[in-house]
Amino acid sequence: MPRVKVSVAGDTSCSFFQRAANVAASLELLFPDQVETEIIELESRKAYKAWLPKALEKLKGGEDHTSSPIAYVDDSEYIGGCDDFLEYARTQFGGGAAGPRNGHGVGNNGSRSKVVASAKLSIDAESKSGEFDYDLVIIGGGSGGLAASKEASELGAKVALLDFVVPSPHGTKWGLGGTCVNVGCIPKKLFHHAALTGEFMQDAPDFGWDVQVGAHNWEKLVDNVRNYIKSLNFGYKVQLREKGVKYLNKLGSLIDAHTVKTVDKKGKEETISAQRIIIAVGGRPRPLDCEGGELAISSDDMFYLDSAPGKTLVVGASYVALECASFLTGFGYDTSVMVRSILLRGFDQQMADKVGEAMEKLGTKFIRGAVPRKLEKTDDGRIRVHWDEGSDVFDTVLAAVGRLADTSKLGLENVGLKTNHVGKIKATHSQTEVPSIFAIGDCVEGMLELTPVAIELGRNLAQRMFVGREDPVDLRSIPTAVFAGLEYGCVGLSEDAAREEYGDDAIEVYHTHFTPLQWTVPHHREYNVCYTKVVVLKDDDERVLGMHLLSPEAGEVIQAYGISLKYGMTFEDLRELVGIHPTIGEELCLLTEPKSSGKDAIKSGC
Repeated sequence: MPRVKVSVAGDTSCSFFQRAANVAASLELLFPDQVETEIIELESRKAYKAWLPKALEKLKGGEDHTSSPIAYVDDSEYIGGCDDFLEYARTQFGGGAAGPRNGHGVGNNGSRSKVVASAKLSIDAESKSGEFDYDLVIIGGGSGGLAASKEASELGAKVALLDFVVPSPHGTKWGLGGTCVNVGCIPKKLFHHAALTGEFMQDAPDFGWDVQVGAHNWEKLVDNVRNYIKSLNFGYKVQLREKGVKYLNKLGSLIDAHTVKTVDKKGKEETISAQRIIIAVGGRPRPLDCEGGELAISSDDMFYLDSAPGKTLVVGASYVALECASFLTGFGYDTSVMVRSILLRGFDQQMADKVGEAMEKLGTKFIRGAVPRKLEKTDDGRIRVHWDEGSDVFDTVLAAVGRLADTSKLGLENVGLKTNHVGKIKATHSQTEVPSIFAIGDCVEGMLELTPVAIELGRNLAQRMFVGREDPVDLRSIPTAVFAGLEYGCVGLSEDAAREEYGDDAIEVYHTHFTPLQWTVPHHREYNVCYTKVVVLKDDDERVLGMHLLSPEAGEVIQAYGISLKYGMTFEDLRELVGIHPTIGEELCLLTEPKSSGKDAIKSGC
């Protein structure tokens, strides 16, 4: 099936729009090689009505469409409303698509087997390695670029890696390693742990420790995390040198299919040539699109603030928004999250709501159904934020409303490559439309924006280039986690996506609310806040389609189940697994209560 762009537009207050949008987002997550999703959110029924006529002008059919939502394909083919779109999703991606979606195929004998596609490269038949300065040049020194460069060099290729960090609009800059190491996963997890440490100290007296908890020292945390990140930056340079990779701290752009222009920090320009080029530039945060939006910082700046952020407004409902808001609340700062519609789009919505509920119980405030209209400086140097229903003054405003691929200055037009509306490049198994140019990681259309995915893509591509490996990266059933106070870990399909794909009658969900043992002694901990559920396909031996866990250390627990889902674990397999007692992970092995029973599924005892 050729790759299609699926668009769903509607009034954000419309439940039918939210349902269709969730399904559309799930399609892109499940079928990154087949679907690009565009969600168009209009803030009110009036705004949707005003937008609709112009949209209908470019569609074949649908002239009489008036309701929310509207769905269409490739900016031209009308699908219809919510029910029409769900039927389209089932027809085009359901039924026989169970194998690719859920991590396995079923052979004629009924046994499950790993689905492996071929991604053998057929490139550069006309060019030879000796004609160029390098066998491979990689633009971008993040997770994917580093992995590809080291792997290729070990396989005998002559490799150069270009990496140059353009400072954020607020002047923040960092070293080698990309978003994850410098302004993403690593500092985020350390700040998350710092907030949890505060929680542990509140528990300590009930465990017999005489602990006095003072105010959090922001400056000390930032300094210690910076020092660790600097050690990682240095370590990557050492690794590249040891692997024989030429590291160039220069900004790279394409002149033609085999030539890269480099510019150093002094503005000196040079050119280098390569038989093959990998684009691995990742992305940068999207700015706020309103008057005064430049006053807001982004996640590029949060972890490098020299002084505490104070009263903070986080704009957005992505995992980045919720994770940052969570640790700021944990540090004791007055923190609010401005949410336009729903939390964690594309994730299981029951779990997303529970993440929000847990955050509220810990003190994070939510401003629902709102977007900032204007930001302005106050006389005392703070920021007043205006939205339709009110305004308030904050010390810091953090924009976490999505990311744009960092491709605008790459010279893609020089080689005939185009990008989508967020700057992402189309690539099939990392191969672009130009035979000598490849793309990996967050700058690729439909790709999961996860560091381990970029790393595996980089290693895999290098092996396909230089030792003839043919199989692509297996992107099915990849575990992930949201580190927001109570962590949310998941792997496989959301309950929403499973029901939309197979129908309500085909799905069962086993679930329970529970209390971790370590929460039973502290008097301030609320019981049965943690929750887990397992989504199964009833008519296929109750094969597990998805697993979801809201608890401390959920990310650590859910990681191990990724391989189980890939190879067709059934609910009986899970039940027969003997757990480690007493742990959170054991809760997944003890599930018995089906959601369809209507019982509350609150666990008692151990």
